[in-house]
Amino acid sequence: MAPSLLGGFTKSLAMTVLSEIGDKTFFAAAILAMRHPRKLVLAGCLTALIVMTALSACLGWAAPNLISRKWTHHVTTLLFFVFGIWSLWEGFKEDGDSEELAEVEKELDDAFKTNKGDSKSKSKGNEDTKKQQRPFLMQFFSPIFIKAFSITFFGEWGDKSQIATIGLAADENPFGVVLGGIIAQALCTTAAVLGGKSLASQISEKMVELSSGVLFLLFGIMSLLSGPEGEL
Repeated sequence: MAPSLLGGFTKSLAMTVLSEIGDKTFFAAAILAMRHPRKLVLAGCLTALIVMTALSACLGWAAPNLISRKWTHHVTTLLFFVFGIWSLWEGFKEDGDSEELAEVEKELDDAFKTNKGDSKSKSKGNEDTKKQQRPFLMQFFSPIFIKAFSITFFGEWGDKSQIATIGLAADENPFGVVLGGIIAQALCTTAAVLGGKSLASQISEKMVELSSGVLFLLFGIMSLLSGPEGEL
């Protein structure tokens, strides 16, 4: 029996929401939205997350074609348990303060000050020369869009949620995984951009980690009880 679209959708939606709320890229989007036009920040962050979700799902979809579905199922089950224990451990270690938010804000502040200092030290040339010297992508996209995209994309690369998406797509319907992931990313990113730092500071990283840990363990148990073909 083939993995169901609904199963992939619901698991991806729930996993992505709990993985992204309180994540580094969530805080980055909230802080960037305070300093730059929200539409550009939202477009950049969301585009990066959609691209990352699609790439991860493609990798997961390709896995069963390279190795047997039985082995991909076992690896995915193991990943769910590992991430569940990891998240619970991180949750129990949290003291309740939003350390992630402070860390992201400091990094962005340092980058902003560096860029500002560099721009002041450069002499003003004429506009045609400046345009020619701009990177290729900057000539077609806003620098703010590129900044939001790059911070989000590279922030997500190799993250727990990306690896979990690959594993989920290998074991569930990849179209459902992509659809659920994109909707969840859109909800979380929009909330971060509209809510800004005031919303981000209210999020309990401890509760998010504990909740995601329980969810990962639940997925692991469900995967363990079901066979490689997805039947209980």
